[in-house]
Amino acid sequence: MGANLKDLRRKIKSITGTKKITQAMQMVAASKMQKAK
Repeated sequence: MGANLKDLRRKIKSITGTKKITQAMQMVAASKMQKAK
């Protein structure tokens, strides 16, 4: 059980990490689009 919990926490951490990265990329893309205008 303990190992499973650790794996779950690791998965959740990686998922939230990728979410943050995608959000940052979207913000950068949005700022680039605004500059292009």
